[in-house]
Amino acid sequence: MSKHSFKTQGFTLIELVMTMAIAGILVSMAIPSFNSILNSSRLTNYANDFVGALNLARSEAVRRGVSVTVRNIDNYSYTHFGNIAFSGVNWEDGWDVFTDIDDDGKYEVGDVLIRTYVALNPVYTLRGNNNFANFIRYKPLGTSNNIGSFVICNNSDGLGIPKANSSRLIIVDNIGRIRMGLDTNKDGIPNTNNTASSVSNITTCTP
Repeated sequence: MSKHSFKTQGFTLIELVMTMAIAGILVSMAIPSFNSILNSSRLTNYANDFVGALNLARSEAVRRGVSVTVRNIDNYSYTHFGNIAFSGVNWEDGWDVFTDIDDDGKYEVGDVLIRTYVALNPVYTLRGNNNFANFIRYKPLGTSNNIGSFVICNNSDGLGIPKANSSRLIIVDNIGRIRMGLDTNKDGIPNTNNTASSVSNITTCTP
């Protein structure tokens, strides 16, 4: 009976170093792409949550026959009701949806909390323009108390300037309907103006 010997073949040191180098290059290429996907997903989820809150307020105002307010969680919100020392928050810190019997945009005795929303990840901002700096109110007919917009940004660099694929624009029209801002020029930044002759991007995360 003949005997056969088998030699186990492994990697040489050079092959191992080359393999590790290639793997490192692939990982370094994949990380920015993964971060971009994660950021886009978070922006979309946050925008959907906020639009959902506005739509909830609108539908509840119609259903209940009373005004319903969405307010950031300052000292006039349900979350910090009666805490007069609490102030200085922004929309990204969270918001409450509640009935607003006397139409003043503030949670008071007799109003009813409908839902509370938690804060965004710390690197994200959510700001309304002057018309919606602290609250938006929907009336029993489904119209809002004003027209305006909200901007969600990944503001990790602290500059407050929208960059490509780092922001979302939420627009409330004159009858209270909500829509997302378009990006008609495909540069990754939502547009505030879309006409046949011009397209204007949002220029700040704090409108």
